[in-house]
Amino acid sequence: MNMTDDRQIHEECGVFGVYNVPDAAVLAYYGLHALQHRGQEGCGIVSVSDDKVLKRVKGESLVTEVFNESKIGSLKGRMAIAHVRYSTTGGGGIENVQPFLFRHNTGDFALAHNGNLVNSAKLREYLENRGSLFQSTSDSEILAHLMKKDMRDRNSPRINAITTALNMIEGAFAFLIMTANRIYACRDKYGLRPLSVGRLGDGYVVSSETCAFDVMGAEFIRDIEPGEIVTIDRHGLRSLRYSEFRKHHMCAMEYVYFARPDSDIEGSNVHSFRKQTGRYLYEEAPADADIVVGVPDSSISAAMGYAEASGLPYEMGLIKNKYIGRTFIQPSQELREKGVRMKLSAVKSIVSGKKVVLVDDSVVRGTTSRRIIRMLKDAGASEVHLRISSPMIKNPCYYGVDISTQEELMCSGKTLEEVRQALEADSVAFLSEESLYHAGGRSELCLACFNGHYPTALYENGKK
Repeated sequence: MNMTDDRQIHEECGVFGVYNVPDAAVLAYYGLHALQHRGQEGCGIVSVSDDKVLKRVKGESLVTEVFNESKIGSLKGRMAIAHVRYSTTGGGGIENVQPFLFRHNTGDFALAHNGNLVNSAKLREYLENRGSLFQSTSDSEILAHLMKKDMRDRNSPRINAITTALNMIEGAFAFLIMTANRIYACRDKYGLRPLSVGRLGDGYVVSSETCAFDVMGAEFIRDIEPGEIVTIDRHGLRSLRYSEFRKHHMCAMEYVYFARPDSDIEGSNVHSFRKQTGRYLYEEAPADADIVVGVPDSSISAAMGYAEASGLPYEMGLIKNKYIGRTFIQPSQELREKGVRMKLSAVKSIVSGKKVVLVDDSVVRGTTSRRIIRMLKDAGASEVHLRISSPMIKNPCYYGVDISTQEELMCSGKTLEEVRQALEADSVAFLSEESLYHAGGRSELCLACFNGHYPTALYENGKK
């Protein structure tokens, strides 16, 4: 994550799968490393050996800290799925680190999930009343129990059980399900979370983001479509539509903040998208200034776009120390506030005496934005004009993004002027929703955290 981690905005997971590639677990390790920005609390890999035995290694930490050569070496075979986690529903703890591994007399299987199920409480109650015992507090485990809830027809293909289960869950998900012989890649019918498939030699890889393909030289084939299950096995790729209801409500924050700039999401490069939002931001909210400064790292692309459109020079007015621990894992707000100054420094000789356009990707609680503005002014900036390359975040997210309750959101219930005063900026502007659509050439996005229009029913979250 970038230095703004103490804003408490995190994507919870990344998933990666490998089919029919030698030393699949090694490739899964490199895939997880490429997806590390999507979760730093825990990670795991499950592999299938040549004699069809599923084995798992997982832990609570970064990919490089959980895995070493001996642990990777213990995961044999040509097939694996893997997961990086930032906890949302269910919280932390080793029992919630994925992939989950299930032993069952109809065949062992593993499961990894990116997203959040909005009807998880109702489904958990339904399953527990029918005898299910849960190993974790994660909503991801629910799918496994739904798949196994009715085993009267033991000879029925597993894809039938998966289809039935997927039609019972509601919310955002990219699921990878691995058996001894195949991988099923499943995406929610709303298209809220990304999932892509690529080719590597005689095999295939599946990933939350395409940046992981580039690491290992895999060739991007296509995105898995909303409402689709792609089965990957000795027959190659086979597609099944489990739902006729299909939308492309990709989470706008994937483009704005979460995804790596070298990833392509549904045909749009993330860096190009962000750069375009910066151009639109200048058109909507020009500032009388001397230089443009972006907040490292996710705001650099938008700042470049703003600078190009305005003709103002883009300067490295803020420098991030990449070797400081992530601020959000520190135990108190007081320590987090001290951590930001350790992690980010203003370059006095660049900003002193200058009117600065400060470009950032979002404002959540506002504490970090205010601190950066103060930091620039302490370094001698004469004015700081804050430009945000997304709309105001006014509503919580129920789809797997850790955006706080409405009361904690800086922009909830405030006018633009009240936000400006609270952040101590000389001026402030946010990008319009229309420009987000235009930046990606899209007609559909999930903008629920901005406008409160949730694409799904919300069940236990008080909306239904």
